[in-house]
Amino acid sequence: MDDSSQPGSGRITGVDLARGVALIGMVATHVYPAFTDTGSDDPAVSPAFTLAAGRSSAAFAVLAGVALVLSTRRRTAAEARLSVFLRALGVGVIGLALAYADSGIAVILVYYALLFVLALPLLRAAVPVLVTVAVLAMTAVPAVSQAVRDDLPASDLSSPRFDDLAESGHLLAKLTISGVYPALAWLGYLCVGMAVAHADLRSRAVAVRLFAGGLLLAAVASGTSWLLLGPLGGSGELGDPAVISGVGSLPQGWFIDSGLYGTTPTDTAWWLAVDTPHSTTPFDLAHTTGTALALLGLALLVAHVPLTRPIAALGAMTLTFYALHVVVMSTDVLPTDPTRAYVLQIMVALAAATLWRTTGRRGPAEAAVSVLPRAAHLLRHTQQPTVAAGRGI
Repeated sequence: MDDSSQPGSGRITGVDLARGVALIGMVATHVYPAFTDTGSDDPAVSPAFTLAAGRSSAAFAVLAGVALVLSTRRRTAAEARLSVFLRALGVGVIGLALAYADSGIAVILVYYALLFVLALPLLRAAVPVLVTVAVLAMTAVPAVSQAVRDDLPASDLSSPRFDDLAESGHLLAKLTISGVYPALAWLGYLCVGMAVAHADLRSRAVAVRLFAGGLLLAAVASGTSWLLLGPLGGSGELGDPAVISGVGSLPQGWFIDSGLYGTTPTDTAWWLAVDTPHSTTPFDLAHTTGTALALLGLALLVAHVPLTRPIAALGAMTLTFYALHVVVMSTDVLPTDPTRAYVLQIMVALAAATLWRTTGRRGPAEAAVSVLPRAAHLLRHTQQPTVAAGRGI
């Protein structure tokens, strides 16, 4: 979720558009149930989960990497690191506060804050370095996690809160490895976005390559997972039922089809072959990276279409609307029918974002997390003449 770019002509509309689409998809997975009742003992995964589960949140992470580079490229390395760190602090505080809302949503913002901190040494990294870190994060980290997670404190599905800061070791293990959005593996998403930001995102050729290359990566990842689990017999090695920390014992097909909760069971390494949403396996990470790149490429190609402007306006202030969505989901003001609840939230968000865009101002949450970075920037530049004068005496 971008909280760093100033509204105006300097923004790349296609990036905002992709972020808006990702938010719309994420809201769908929060509002609609995971399964559709088919009248049998084998429920079908709902269309909302089939389309958006895992992919929307991955797109946010990739796009966050794009925003990190675009929003800091004109600053010195020291200024960029300080700005990103202070923004991470603001995002983390909002995330910790939102966890107290009884929304049923696994709030992602504290994980995002840690991701930004992990990215600080990479803000000026070259593309080959970023790609190397991304590959290691998406391949080595899941394998290491599989090997060490049994020795870590048990995690659960709760969102990190201020209370959890007292148990810093437990919280750090949850945020980095065992939580719903494990940051060490998700750093791969961020690095991919940072690498992409070095390309000319206003070029149609780049957009086409992102779209086609993303689709190819997503297809290869899913195809390889299918090959390992099907013809090569991997699915027969997966326990049934399996136990997921914080969730308990569920029939295998239920969560293989609809999604896991950030990690896989540790009883066999064959779990690393699944590409299930939120399983954080190499194939899940590769597939969702591909769909995120394809979404960005498509958004860059169609961003000039007038009908996309409300979605781009929404994408320019996703932190604000994500926070509002979490709060609204914790109340009883929404209709009980999922479709009505979903359409109502999206229509109100699109209308409000479009109206707000006319003011030329940041969203309220985006403005809040920019207070400290702006203050630090002003203080630094205010003090520079004094320091220079002092050295000259």
